[in-house]
Amino acid sequence: MTGYKIGEEDSYGIKLSKTLVKVFCVAFFVVLFLCFMVIPCINTIAKVFTADESDPMAVIKFFLAGNMPKYVFNSLKLAVLLTITVNVVGISIVLLTEYFDIKGAKILRLGYMTTLIYSGVALVTGYLFLYDNDGMLTAWLSKLFPGMNKQWFSGFWAVLFTMTFACTSNHALFLRNGIRSIDYNTVEAARNLGARPFKVLFRVVFPTLLPTLFSLTVMTFITGLCAMSAPTLLGYDSINPEIVRLAGSSVADEAFPQARAALLSVILAMFTILLLTVLSSYERKGHYLSVSKTKAKLQKQKITNPVANVLAHIYAYVLFVIYMTPVVMIVLFAFQNYPAIRSKALDLKGWTFINFFGSQDFEYMTNRGKLKLREGAISGLFSNADTVGGIRLSFILSAIAAALACVIVVVVVNYIFKNKGKKRSVALEYCMLLPWLLPTVLICYSYRIFYNSSTWFSIGLGGNTLLNADFNLYYRENVRFLIVMAYTVVKLPFALRMIKAAFYAIDEELEDAARNLGAGPLVTFLRVKLPIVLPSVLAVFALNFNSLFTEYDMSATFHSSYGKSYAMVIQNMCFEEGREGYNVNATGRRCASTVFIMVVSGLILYLVYGVGARDLGDRLALREKRRKRLQKLTGVFRRKAAQAEEEA
Repeated sequence: MTGYKIGEEDSYGIKLSKTLVKVFCVAFFVVLFLCFMVIPCINTIAKVFTADESDPMAVIKFFLAGNMPKYVFNSLKLAVLLTITVNVVGISIVLLTEYFDIKGAKILRLGYMTTLIYSGVALVTGYLFLYDNDGMLTAWLSKLFPGMNKQWFSGFWAVLFTMTFACTSNHALFLRNGIRSIDYNTVEAARNLGARPFKVLFRVVFPTLLPTLFSLTVMTFITGLCAMSAPTLLGYDSINPEIVRLAGSSVADEAFPQARAALLSVILAMFTILLLTVLSSYERKGHYLSVSKTKAKLQKQKITNPVANVLAHIYAYVLFVIYMTPVVMIVLFAFQNYPAIRSKALDLKGWTFINFFGSQDFEYMTNRGKLKLREGAISGLFSNADTVGGIRLSFILSAIAAALACVIVVVVVNYIFKNKGKKRSVALEYCMLLPWLLPTVLICYSYRIFYNSSTWFSIGLGGNTLLNADFNLYYRENVRFLIVMAYTVVKLPFALRMIKAAFYAIDEELEDAARNLGAGPLVTFLRVKLPIVLPSVLAVFALNFNSLFTEYDMSATFHSSYGKSYAMVIQNMCFEEGREGYNVNATGRRCASTVFIMVVSGLILYLVYGVGARDLGDRLALREKRRKRLQKLTGVFRRKAAQAEEEA
């Protein structure tokens, strides 16, 4: 009887501990959802109607009467034209490398995919290096045409040109996979019926790619609508740069700055929700493709018309030059000395590592005609306090946010699969997908205005204001916590979609076997489920880290000396070079920074899509190949050693 009571108490204790764990997890996700997704955004919307207590519609009236609709129109114009230009160029590069038989397609593909290893502010500064008023190409053109306007690369057309070639990376990834999955039997059947190559392309190939193209179009439209780095650096008045400007303004400078920024953020959210609603309704209709029972691999099509073939090759290599010129020039000038960089002329004798390591003194002439020396003014990427601090801060914050997003999503997805079909699991999944409905700048701006006081905390303390500095999350180093939370929340939907797909690969029989062997839910998760999905989780972590490390939009919204990310440091280099003899080597460090970003991004992409994409068979075959190569190499050394002993 006593033993039974002890067992009963143990069972009660286990149940109690499980209940406490569940309560803690539920409370954690409720706090995460309310405090970092819902309440700040509601507060932002309320700002629009509470800025003027006498007139709730004052901000909207001010908006309609002022020039703010211009920013909305400019963003819409950029988004509409960007969908056209990006689709034209993106479809072209995929067809030229995957569908048509073009000479040098492998080299062309590498050039077209360079935007995968550098993007955002790094890419824009690369184009500025060539096309700015003192850029290399502008200097060369001004010699040929002395009367040309050196400020030609700015404004709308410069932003459209830059973003057109920056936003084709999605086509290079997703549309390329769509082309490769086409059944060649359907193409061959159309050719046998007498259809010409371009008729086959428009009547057979494109209809199968419509769902992918529609998704890419929506993604491109949202990218253009929410553009930040290119309009900021190239001087184009659009919504996001105006929101960041207004966020740093005050009532003394202009009327309703915070409320106007909030209204622009809400307008962005409305457009984004509308577009994603249209996309969801389109996907629900379903798209089906009838293929043969034995699917054949697509074979590249020859362009039979000689004129069209020549034009296609010329067009392909012109695009290649446009893609590769900034990359090649940046890499070359990253190893040039300051005089060569300043004159934008390659010096075969000026190769140096000063843009990466070390420092040099700089002599310059003051306005009064005196020669002045600045010690260490020419400094390298890893010898400059600002750039090293930006790299360190971005690395730490990005790694924490990427890891936190993966941990949260793994726990959530495991719960969703354990409670399939239940309303609470469906509700939880939709809550995690909510950040996809909100523009990034709205989330960050909402954090900035909501947590920029202790009000959110002191409400529960009866208005106690003694701890304002400690609990103002926008105060000094506290802003880094907000940046981490913004990074994490923004990456939750992507991590959820990718990791959820990995959980489908788990065989339910494995979980049943572990349960039959007496393993509890936690042990089963750690010993059975997690090792299976771990490669996908690591891939998501790597991709999230890659995008956050050079992230600009959120960093600009949280702009602070205590939260200056690597992207913000690179941006500052564009504006501060040479001022009063300081920061004279900013262009060299910008080139070195871009090379560093390309190396880091390329390494991560290789680990994810190169090593990580290999299945077990490929890995075993590669291991066997390495083993044979090592045996062959050791055999050579043994034979040479044996010959040496015989000669001795």
